[in-house]
Amino acid sequence: MTTEKAFTHLDDKGQAHMVNVADRDITVRTALASGLVKLAPSVVALLREGGIPKGDVLATARVAAILGAKRTSDLIPLCHPIAIHGVDVELEIMEAGVAIRVEVKTVDRTGVEMEALTAVSIAGLTVIDMVKALDPGAVLTDIGVDEKSGGRNGNWVRD
Repeated sequence: MTTEKAFTHLDDKGQAHMVNVADRDITVRTALASGLVKLAPSVVALLREGGIPKGDVLATARVAAILGAKRTSDLIPLCHPIAIHGVDVELEIMEAGVAIRVEVKTVDRTGVEMEALTAVSIAGLTVIDMVKALDPGAVLTDIGVDEKSGGRNGNWVRD
């Protein structure tokens, strides 16, 4: 059995439009997203030692993630500009590179999944920018929403 779900960002003529959320309830909404920047072992070692020539990679990526969450509606055409009430960024140096986890929180009429995904992406791109001279093969991968809560669709957790 298949279930068809309407594309909310398309009008009755199939044209893209911004969804009207004015009648939705204002609720606490959160989204947690993650990703990974894969790096060469030599760059991971330099990160652990604080030896990256451009400076503190993780601190810069943390600030970039916060800015990315706040600017999402400027980057994603049909995203609503919403108040961001909290952005928690975790960056962990792992053997494979830098693991990124971002949780975004709002009290609004629409969710913050795109803000969390954008924050992870911008953090990852910032890591790559700061190490690209040392590792031109750095890759940002595995970006996805891990869980969300709030709103009319309730809670969701990735299997």
